[in-house]
Amino acid sequence: MDYDMNKMASELEAELNPDVMDEVELQSVVGRELEDAIDYIDNYISPKRAEATKYYSGAPFGNEEEGRSQVVSRDVRDTVQAVMPSLMRVFHGSDEAVSYIPTGPEDVEAAQQATDYANFIMNRDNNGFLAMHSAFKDALIRKVGVIKCFWEDKTEVETYNLTGLDDAALAALAADPDAEITVQSSETVGEPQIDPNTGQFIMPPMVHSVTVEYVRPDGRVQIEAVPPEEFLISRESKDVETSDYVAHRRIITVSELISMGYSAEEVEDLASAHDDMNTNVERNTRNPALSNEMNARNDEAMRKVLYVENYIRVDYDGDGIAELRKICTAGDGNKILSNTPITMAPFATFTPEPEAHDFFGSSLADAVMDIQRIKSNIMRNTLDSLSQSINPRLAIVEGMVNLEDCLSTENGAIIRQRSPGQITPMSIPFVGQAAFPVLQYMDDVKEARTGISKASMGLDASALQSSTAGAVNATVAAAQQHIELIARVFAETGMKRLFQIILHLITTHQDQPRMVRLRNKFVPIDPRAWNDMDVSVNVALGRGTDTERMMMLRQIGEMQKEAMATMGQVNPLTDMAKLGNTLKSMTELAGFKDTSQFWNDPADFQPPPPDNKPDINEQLIQVQIQQIQADMQKKAAELQLKREKMMMDDDRERDKLEAELYVKAEEMQAKYGTQMNVERIRGEMAINREVMKGQADVIREGMRDEV
Repeated sequence: MDYDMNKMASELEAELNPDVMDEVELQSVVGRELEDAIDYIDNYISPKRAEATKYYSGAPFGNEEEGRSQVVSRDVRDTVQAVMPSLMRVFHGSDEAVSYIPTGPEDVEAAQQATDYANFIMNRDNNGFLAMHSAFKDALIRKVGVIKCFWEDKTEVETYNLTGLDDAALAALAADPDAEITVQSSETVGEPQIDPNTGQFIMPPMVHSVTVEYVRPDGRVQIEAVPPEEFLISRESKDVETSDYVAHRRIITVSELISMGYSAEEVEDLASAHDDMNTNVERNTRNPALSNEMNARNDEAMRKVLYVENYIRVDYDGDGIAELRKICTAGDGNKILSNTPITMAPFATFTPEPEAHDFFGSSLADAVMDIQRIKSNIMRNTLDSLSQSINPRLAIVEGMVNLEDCLSTENGAIIRQRSPGQITPMSIPFVGQAAFPVLQYMDDVKEARTGISKASMGLDASALQSSTAGAVNATVAAAQQHIELIARVFAETGMKRLFQIILHLITTHQDQPRMVRLRNKFVPIDPRAWNDMDVSVNVALGRGTDTERMMMLRQIGEMQKEAMATMGQVNPLTDMAKLGNTLKSMTELAGFKDTSQFWNDPADFQPPPPDNKPDINEQLIQVQIQQIQADMQKKAAELQLKREKMMMDDDRERDKLEAELYVKAEEMQAKYGTQMNVERIRGEMAINREVMKGQADVIREGMRDEV
């Protein structure tokens, strides 16, 4: 397992370098940092966050009196719930809430692919919306929201039962590195035979049945929201990046530890869960049922222990420079289970109102809790006054009235008295009207602190109808400025770091390409070739400025069209791809997250094939050319026939002359008795034949030139 390898590496490093810190000393250093962080969080931070949680849930203040109003105003909850939709829309209103910026022209394509892949990991591999929703709500209520982003090595196991395999198939299966044969049985098919030629026995073929498991590695980036009380940080820290110590503590079972790769021998002597977590006021306030948690199951595998991932800067190798290491401990004694060097801690934090030079800032709950308490007291007194006015107290003559009848609250109940006039109602006037302006004043104070008002939420119809459009827009814009500031702080802190961690994890741990669907296409993703990139967060404006954004995008689109109409689609100012970006932004602003339903990607556009419909003029020209070619072929054939006829006529003429020569020679020899020199005559005839042939060739060349 990886943990065994890490332990072996630490032991080897200690043997090679005598200056390496031994385990006892390292355990002491980690223990001191852990205890100090626990003291800081549990005694100083958790009580404040627990109080904010109470205000958010509308819990009683503890000063309630029997028989008096106990109503609690929900200002903290109302404020948080009013801000949450805008924040979630800002970061999850599009598929590219965060983008990577290339460091050079050669990284442009890689940056776009990394952007798509990181958002795919955020929203497809993980439930990014739910994780961010939890972190944002923690930040607005409990000062800090924490997201943990880490690489988890997983394996996919698929089991198959295969039968009827021959020896070749079994050998091929055994040679597969991803296949592990767990069960195998073999049997022969048929009876042994005797070879008639050799007389030797022939064994029948073997047939095998196996159970095979295919084990394939499937490491992925995991993103989860961490409960605030589980996150620890040193008290002098200003941020996670520069902190000397951060940690994630949680209660897990022995079974979970073993499934993480630790051996049973390492975890069997660990003490049960630490009281610090079981008695944490913040944890128990958020879920009161946990305060009475009992481990009733008598099962060692389900026994709960304290497990802490410590990310600490320590001079472990003795070179005088502290480096960041991940040291996992368990149990009350902080037993070290693993020790590995790392590059960055896997935490991204969100704070709505950061305080200078301090890690823990202020939340919206901090700004509204006192207002909620004041309004609750005013509302209680007002309701008590109203109740006393509606149900006045009675003055009775003792002994002349039945007391049980007077104490009855039933409508229309009879009160028995010995004589008339023994009961006198004590009229108490309602004085709650004077409290209404005070309540309005407190709402104004809340609005000034948070920017949240009825007008900004669209709840005050009278105010919106009685005001001009400019005044309404100004009111809404002023409220949105507070939300936009919170969104900008979230973007520049937590979101940037989160996507930096994602990029670091995939470039470090993903060692093989992965086929994923991006922009409606399946593409192989191999982050090993990517370089370092900067992170840019695309923070949209608040809901109150949607109209202005849509109008501005329309104007931009018209200017882009005008530029392309004037200078052509390819010009120095804009192109179709940028116009497509404008149209997609308008679609997203309209509330449609998947813009591919409406617009295609210009990069995927393929021009239509050319029109193969024949041209009439071109057809006429082709017909004429074919006619000329046919005429030329016909004329050439006629000339060939003429040439052949001429050659045949020449041969016949020459044969005729030669025959006449022989006849005349025979006649002269018979007449004159003189022997004729026939060979000389033949030579002369050959000369004449060549002359005639030359004349025929000249005629044929002339005919060829005519063609």
